[in-house]
Amino acid sequence: MDHQAVNQSKFIYWASGIVSICGIVFEVLFGALGSYILGDGVKQYTLTISLFLTGMGVGASLSEKVLKRLIVAFVYIEFLVALIGGFSSFAMFGITAFSPAGSDAVFLYLITFIVGGLTGVELPILIRKANELGVSLNRSTARVLFSDYAGGLIGGLLFVFFLRPYLGMVKTAFFVGLINITVALVVLWLFRKDIKKLILHFSVGTIIVILLLAGFIFGEEMAFTFEQKLYKDPIIHLEESKYQKIILTEDEGDVRLYLDGQLQLSSIDEFRYHELLVHPTFAQAEEHKQVLILGGGDGVAAKEALKYEDVESITLVDLDPAVVQLAKQNRWLLDLNEGSLDNEKVQVVHMDAFEYLEQSEKWFDVILVDLPDPNNESLNKLYTKEFYSLVRNHTNPGGAFMVQATSPVFATDVYWTISNTIASTGVHTENFHTDVPSFGNWGFVLGSRNPIEVENLTIQVDTRYLTTKMLEGLTYFGKDEDAEIIQADGEKVEIPVNSLIDPILIQLYENAWKYY
Repeated sequence: MDHQAVNQSKFIYWASGIVSICGIVFEVLFGALGSYILGDGVKQYTLTISLFLTGMGVGASLSEKVLKRLIVAFVYIEFLVALIGGFSSFAMFGITAFSPAGSDAVFLYLITFIVGGLTGVELPILIRKANELGVSLNRSTARVLFSDYAGGLIGGLLFVFFLRPYLGMVKTAFFVGLINITVALVVLWLFRKDIKKLILHFSVGTIIVILLLAGFIFGEEMAFTFEQKLYKDPIIHLEESKYQKIILTEDEGDVRLYLDGQLQLSSIDEFRYHELLVHPTFAQAEEHKQVLILGGGDGVAAKEALKYEDVESITLVDLDPAVVQLAKQNRWLLDLNEGSLDNEKVQVVHMDAFEYLEQSEKWFDVILVDLPDPNNESLNKLYTKEFYSLVRNHTNPGGAFMVQATSPVFATDVYWTISNTIASTGVHTENFHTDVPSFGNWGFVLGSRNPIEVENLTIQVDTRYLTTKMLEGLTYFGKDEDAEIIQADGEKVEIPVNSLIDPILIQLYENAWKYY
């Protein structure tokens, strides 16, 4: 093999590794897009991985028909992967904003299959080309596959720890597309002596490079306008942290916080939510010295807890530092939380709530569980019997805890399953609900080792909404939402318990909210 052939064969192995990195990044990117826009992370990752691999299988089969001009075929496959994959996230946000419901899912699944198919064509072509250059088939196959598998690992790590946190989903797609087109152009140059119409191929590649660069520079800003269509009010802050997309909107003084598209609070009525979350819990607890807030990175629950003079320490556990940092710096959120997160009594811990309770040896008088709804597997574990057992075990014998538990109107089965799951840990429970205009009718579950007598609970601090007299009334539910025993075809059935082994709550949640 001459010197040029040696260089060409070496780059083929490098190319196989690089395009494999790009392929795995596109694969997990499509899963992340589906999880963010369509919900149910496991479902979306399962579908995208399955479709991508099926596409690869179809592509590998079709590669048998590519018998001539292998390098030109490979180059144009890379052109297509770069163009389609590069614009995938940008197009997904546009379709979600402007097209009929369901079209975004069809688009995502179709583009996943297509990019998977193109990826599946790449490796067989590279293996055959390496064989043409004088490398034995067994050796070329082994080397290309090694580069492919190693590239897959690198791609996954890059997406999780660098691309998604620092570039976001739109820029990541364009960036990876630029890598694909770069590989194609380098291959064109290395094999230029064997390729006809070289200028034409370079011209096509150059046009795609210009399109991808324009997308990388301007695409995120345009996608921002697409995303604005998904929200009622103008977006005043958009940030994609390591864990989630954080959005603030504001219109005529109504500031709303969204995490991964889910509304977390509205400034016009958050006090209805937070006062019911906090004050009945303090009324039930015998002491208030040590307080634990799980979630609540916006700092509003902490503000309500600080109204009690006997509070000595508040530990706030929130996974995402970006949310807490925003709550400490954004003037709108500071107006809501009154700077509570900078109070000397408040200690912020950035950690998964489940892991914190597993590792902590502290006991608390009051625990407030202010976590996002259980719409994916990582959140579902925070609504299981195992999690609530940990909450119970960290509650002092005279203490109490309150859990936000979604809507008993819109998600009746979900609410009562959460309530029954908490009760299954052996604690006494009481159910509350109230109208929060931005959310609708919202439910909470109070838990305590001591019996709960609502008529004896008193609100001891100043509030904007909640009074002692109304507490008992908030424990009554209408016929269409009172489901201590859920009716099924006229027969009484037991309310299930959500657990790590049997995570039934995710499906219940998806079924409940799909029409809202």
